[in-house]
Amino acid sequence: MEDYNELIQQRFKKLGEVCAMGVKPYAGRFPVADSAQVLAEKYGNTGKEELEQVKVRVTVAGRVIAMRSFGKACFCHIQDGSGRIQLYFQKNTLGEDQYALFKKLDIGDFIGARGFLFRTKTNELTIDAEDFTLLAKSLRPLPEKWHGLTDVELRYRQRYVDLIVNPEVKKVFLMRTMIVQAIRGFLNSRGYLEVETPMMQSIPGGATAKPFKTHHNALDMDLYLRIAPELYLKRLLVGGFERVYEINRNFRNEGISTRHNPEFTMLEFYTAYADYRDLITMTEEMISTVARDVLGTLKVGFEGHEIDLTPPWKRISYRDSLREAGVPEEVLVDAGKAREYALNKGASLKGGEPLGKLLNEIFEALVEPHLIQPTFITDYPTDISPLSKRCDDDPASVERFELFVVGRELANAFSELNDPVDQKERFLKQVGEREAGDEEAHQMDEDFIRALEYGMPPAAGEGIGIDRLVMLLTGSSSIRDVILFPQMKKEK
Repeated sequence: MEDYNELIQQRFKKLGEVCAMGVKPYAGRFPVADSAQVLAEKYGNTGKEELEQVKVRVTVAGRVIAMRSFGKACFCHIQDGSGRIQLYFQKNTLGEDQYALFKKLDIGDFIGARGFLFRTKTNELTIDAEDFTLLAKSLRPLPEKWHGLTDVELRYRQRYVDLIVNPEVKKVFLMRTMIVQAIRGFLNSRGYLEVETPMMQSIPGGATAKPFKTHHNALDMDLYLRIAPELYLKRLLVGGFERVYEINRNFRNEGISTRHNPEFTMLEFYTAYADYRDLITMTEEMISTVARDVLGTLKVGFEGHEIDLTPPWKRISYRDSLREAGVPEEVLVDAGKAREYALNKGASLKGGEPLGKLLNEIFEALVEPHLIQPTFITDYPTDISPLSKRCDDDPASVERFELFVVGRELANAFSELNDPVDQKERFLKQVGEREAGDEEAHQMDEDFIRALEYGMPPAAGEGIGIDRLVMLLTGSSSIRDVILFPQMKKEK
């Protein structure tokens, strides 16, 4: 390969020398019995004399990450899945052959070692190695400097190296797992059933987004990667499951930014016989419980703000939030005035947008960026909420809320529309918008209408962005920092 520089060539040379010694450079099974973290927890406070008396024998394995040689002896640190521990190698203990092999090691190599614990003159818990096994030879040197803005793209592209040399990165993904587990525990304890729904769909539904398209050869039909699992989860409500959830991968053919990745993880859950007001309370309880369980606190730092997740959180209607932002009353009710106002605020419009979409352009410009502390925006325009139940006292609004934190949408919930006639009319309106050029407008889903015609109980449903929640709770400013392998452009 063209990027095989001199350092890599030297490692290939060592690889040949190791083979010439009759050693397999890529070994098989090694019986690991101990980990760095467990040894530190168990013997971290054990004194030097006591360790000398009890002779604690251990067997560890990991990647060599540091080496210091002193002629006939050497200290090295290895890193396993739990942390780091120091090893001490002596020529007199290992013997000529093993010490010669040890001198062929490089930083990055995997080794397994057996020995006993002792403390050095600096009181560091260390393993006096009696023998070791080369488990895998590293042919590429680890980078000395990996931090900094200039290496950000390389860190994302080579996440495997990022995880080796940046412990704080690994911590983020350990916390991500803990967050997802805490969410599952919260929902399972409340009688919700975890389910799986199709990721390839003949009609992409449940959200307004441009899908990825593929083709199934055997069926000779086009399919789409799902943009949301909503319509299938609501079919399950029709079928008799009253509380369901899915932690799912969604795919949207949209731009990439610090808040958007083409594939992302969502939690969606549905509750029969509830409405969006019930989910406001449940959302507060869920996120605050997860934060307390994972972080041990309800106050998190994010981009210079201290976010207080202590319930209750602010609640304000969509139109009242626009009023607070100084939008004149006539703009809220007149599409012509709303269009003029939106254009003055820099909106990019195609023409023919209904009032609700025009107001949303204004909302995204004037309101959304200033929603720092957790805030529920309620009662959205019907025009931009084709799957929500209308408000009884205002047909132009629906029973819907979105949760915003630090100017980011974190959750979206509805009182679900279960009237098949109303739903079909709204689908037809979306079809019209699609024919007029809106690629993100919802398609007609006749089977979903048929399902509703069998009867769906009144219900509330919600989606929470797992990636964005992890960003908030770990203080990560980019979605790429919380996705192990974010989408990247091809390498040149």
